[in-house]
Amino acid sequence: MEVQIFGTKKSADTRKAQRFFTERRVKIHFVDLNERAASLGELRRFAQKFGVGSLIDKKSPRYLDLGLQHARMGDDSWLAKLAEEPLLLMQPMVRFGQKVTLGLAEAEWKSWVASAG
Repeated sequence: MEVQIFGTKKSADTRKAQRFFTERRVKIHFVDLNERAASLGELRRFAQKFGVGSLIDKKSPRYLDLGLQHARMGDDSWLAKLAEEPLLLMQPMVRFGQKVTLGLAEAEWKSWVASAG
C-alpha cells in the first residue's frame, strides 16, 4: 500500500497525516507544495469528489495576501489559480489509488488500511 500526501511541512494536519500512515507502516509519497505544485490533473481528481470550492483554504495567509476573498471565478479559473498558487490548497490532500480525501480524514484512512491489509 502506498499513499500520496500533498501538503507542506509547516502544516500540522499534514504532519498528522504523515504520522498516521507512518505508524501503520504505509509507504508515503510526500509532495511538498512549497517545492512542487499539484498538477492540474491531480487537482481535477480532488475537485470531482469535493468540488473546486472545497479545495481552497480560505483561511490561508496566501489567500488573504492575494486578496481573493472577493474573487469571482469559474471552476476552471480557480483550478488554474490553484495549480500556480499551491499554498491556497486545503491540506493535506491524500490519495490512495482512485480514492481521495481532503483535510484530516482518519476514519476513511483506517478503512483504506483495513481494505489493503
